Amino acid sequence: MPPLPPSLRPASAAEVAERLEASRRGVPFHVLRDGEGRQRLVDLGERDGARAIGRQPSTDIPLAWDTEVSRVHAVLEAIGDEWVLVDDGLSRNGSFVNGERIHGRHRLRDGDVIRLGGSLLAYMAAGNEELVATARTRELEPPPLSPAQQRVLAALCRPLAAGPFAAPASNREIADALVISVDTVKSHLHDLFALFGVADMPQNRKRAELARRALERGAVPAM
Repeated sequence: MPPLPPSLRPASAAEVAERLEASRRGVPFHVLRDGEGRQRLVDLGERDGARAIGRQPSTDIPLAWDTEVSRVHAVLEAIGDEWVLVDDGLSRNGSFVNGERIHGRHRLRDGDVIRLGGSLLAYMAAGNEELVATARTRELEPPPLSPAQQRVLAALCRPLAAGPFAAPASNREIADALVISVDTVKSHLHDLFALFGVADMPQNRKRAELARRALERGAVPAM
């Protein structure tokens, strides 16, 4: 199974457990994140009929938050024991599987990543518990960080020791604490956003999510 893009990798042990439970149900499912960055799992259920995907709330897999997705963008269809993605010109911006635009039907394989508009959906075949458990648990380990990145990350998270409603440190607060420039802080945070898989999140959520993931994965000492 190819590695998932950072935005679709699990951010917590709870998300890994949720994927394992879905895999054990014995039917394929999709992994995606909604407009708030929350994990959503879509069980494809029994292989009967088609599943419409689109921005329209009445579709089977609604992506209502994504303005780049057409009202009815594409269709998932069961053929025998396989699922295929169908885009017969329904969409305005096209449908992509593993970066390649598709035309007509495309058979899905375990781990394929579908892009519709700005949304990503990973197709997971049923019963791959070992792959889900080992590969995804490994992804919960903190990425390798330079000493400078570790210092910036620790400074970002330090205010959270005050309580659950505290906010991460601002760029200026980090710069003053570490005696570095704000531009240097921004540069390190840009790299940290990518390393922890939050670069694609809305700007106003990146810092808090980075801090949460860093603490959960043990990238900074518990505070």
